[in-house]
Amino acid sequence: MTGTLYKIGCLTRTHGVRGELAMSFTDDVWDRADADYVFLEVEGLPVPFFLEEWRFRNDTTALMKFRDIDDADRASEFVGCDVYFPEELTPVQEEGEIPAWRRLTGWQVVDCKAGCLGCIGRVDDSTANVVFEVNGILIPAAEPLIECIDAEGRTVYMRIPEGLLDL
Repeated sequence: MTGTLYKIGCLTRTHGVRGELAMSFTDDVWDRADADYVFLEVEGLPVPFFLEEWRFRNDTTALMKFRDIDDADRASEFVGCDVYFPEELTPVQEEGEIPAWRRLTGWQVVDCKAGCLGCIGRVDDSTANVVFEVNGILIPAAEPLIECIDAEGRTVYMRIPEGLLDL
């Protein structure tokens, strides 16, 4: 695996006795991509885990059953692990569709006047007002400010309001 991984959730608890785990997710990309695996961060390293089955419990939780994890004791070893997905398997966005904000971490931001501002170091999507952190500057990820997203070039082109970069 040579591509970039991005966080899509966290395993929060075991479910039942067959080895299922509840995952609190922020992106259901594994379903849209029809993927048969995700990555868990185990002892600081990404490790692929193959999905045996899964189902949505609600809008933010899915129950996942991984291959070779067949009981609650074994499943409990992975509670608290962050879940990641390979960017290269993420479905291509339709024209004009904004990708999951977290997926843009590491992408370049180019302002139409100031030029290249640097890479998105972090995306804060914990509130309705999503912001990109670029070299210590917080930039609103508001759709009216985004001119174009070049997925192939991993670049977000923006029209940032005058004075915002001076704050």
